[in-house]
Amino acid sequence: MRIDPYLFFNGRCEEAINFYKAELGAELQMMMRNSESPEPPPPGMLPPGSENKIMHASLLIGGALVMMSDGRADGDTSFKGFSLSLDCADEAEARRAFDALARGGRVDMPLGKTFWAPLFGMVADKFGVAWMVGVSGQS
Repeated sequence: MRIDPYLFFNGRCEEAINFYKAELGAELQMMMRNSESPEPPPPGMLPPGSENKIMHASLLIGGALVMMSDGRADGDTSFKGFSLSLDCADEAEARRAFDALARGGRVDMPLGKTFWAPLFGMVADKFGVAWMVGVSGQS
């Protein structure tokens, strides 16, 4: 058994995919648009104009699977009560990832030395996804 996060981006999934690919080196494993579904959705399930929105996608980020979708793309998406933890190989990688995630986002705890890590910080990216970025020496 394992747990893989599944994030809903309320119409911004493709933007998020491109951002994580460019900034974190994420690898797109699979992507399907609503219009590519082998079965049409039940009438009224999707808002008009959402045919090209992402029904499902999966990315590998640092070897971890992160699944995502636009969802119904008809309401507010807020990511609350969790963070994705990014364990970087060294301080240079952590700084690069943290700075990329912070652009257009919000720094909640600047990168710095802690008693548990040589470098650790917390940031919410421009989509509102919270990240804990650090170097544990065990990645």
